[in-house]
Amino acid sequence: MTLRLFDTATRAVRDFVPQTPGHASIYLCGATVQGEPHIGHVRSGVAFDVLRRWLAAHGSDVAFVRNVTDIDDKILVKAGDAGRPWWEWAATYERAFTWAYDQLGVLPPSVEPRATGHVTQMIDMIDRLIVNGHAYAADGNVYFDVRSYPDYGSLSGHKLDDVHQGESAGVGKRDPRDFTLWKARKPGEPSWPTPWGAGRPGWHLECSAMAEFYLGASFDIHCGGLDLVFPHHENEIAQAKCAGDEFARYWLHNGWVTMGGEKMSKSLGNVLSVPNVLKNVRPQELRYYLGSAHYRSMLEYSDAALAEGAAAYRRIEAFVARTVERAGDVPIGSWTDAFAAALDDDLGVPAALAEIHGRVREGNTALERGDLDAALTVAGQVRAMTAILGVDPLDPHWTRGGGDDEAAHAALDVLIRAELDRRQQARADKDWAVADAVRDRLAQAGIAVTDTPDGPSWSLEDKK
Repeated sequence: MTLRLFDTATRAVRDFVPQTPGHASIYLCGATVQGEPHIGHVRSGVAFDVLRRWLAAHGSDVAFVRNVTDIDDKILVKAGDAGRPWWEWAATYERAFTWAYDQLGVLPPSVEPRATGHVTQMIDMIDRLIVNGHAYAADGNVYFDVRSYPDYGSLSGHKLDDVHQGESAGVGKRDPRDFTLWKARKPGEPSWPTPWGAGRPGWHLECSAMAEFYLGASFDIHCGGLDLVFPHHENEIAQAKCAGDEFARYWLHNGWVTMGGEKMSKSLGNVLSVPNVLKNVRPQELRYYLGSAHYRSMLEYSDAALAEGAAAYRRIEAFVARTVERAGDVPIGSWTDAFAAALDDDLGVPAALAEIHGRVREGNTALERGDLDAALTVAGQVRAMTAILGVDPLDPHWTRGGGDDEAAHAALDVLIRAELDRRQQARADKDWAVADAVRDRLAQAGIAVTDTPDGPSWSLEDKK
């Protein structure tokens, strides 16, 4: 395997060489479970699920840790505003995130630790930092002394004089650039006992302690969104290094989902929740869309872009479905060299998708000329490649739990949508004869087509 990855720490594309041959260890910063997940939240899950699948496809045993931040200022505020217990609020939205990841076919992590379950490890790390002269206690709080770590800012490129942690001055803080490891208890807030007083952990401390506990003092890859580079990941590195850990050997960051050029966030009020988006497209179509851009690039959301991504996926799906209809089955084959080269080049999904769509065109041509053997070979390749991207049209995940009736409806939907896409293209080309012929053929099969502002929809005609 010749996988090359862009490492944020070195600002260069590096050959990926795991510290243990045949094993890859990955830590992904997961959700702060304060509310309903939107599509910006789950992009990292999709992006790094592809990395995990690609490593596993080459025989690597992948240890994949994705944490849950279930204690945080925002969780406490929102739970308080709603008059609900903080732990219930966190658990409710942890389930919402789990549901969203599962809907999009993101593989479950090897372990999904909660911050509240690892306070013991956090206390141990704080103790080491104090002993090593990198942290200090003050009035029940514990702070990290940023000036004690000469390499602070190496990940983000921040200069020490320009550092702003984005947190309050803090009682007893010696320097505003220092960040909080442990927060002293406040009335009405949850707390845990420590040698420095009762309180709760700081956000940055959580991930350093959990990564060390599950993956060791040194592990391969740390992933997360671009917005986490500073201060979160910068502070993780400082804590871990000063506590004696080598910590992550590669740092990968995915770009944001944006709207109008701005990062999608709750504060901007431009949230598209996963449940709401799934009212308009199927889970596999949303996953295809979220994973279609390069993971490091920004993904500008629009309804039209989502619809275009869904239509592109249906073209792949329709080819595989037509091949199944003629051959009865399509076993998974092997990916192509061009596909492998694309993913080995810093997970180049756009180039990988271009290869898939090129093979789909070849497969459709083979079907049109009646060469079923050639079409089967291509369809097997397409299944192998889309499986790595998590969107294999025949993956049982997409029809699970629905029984034979739902599976049959899903297959019918694929074929009808392909015809509707053909009709839409004919109408765009002003080829009214072809457009009318498609509609008439569907009508003869008992399928009613309705044109809406969001595109055509279909339903089975009621013959009663």
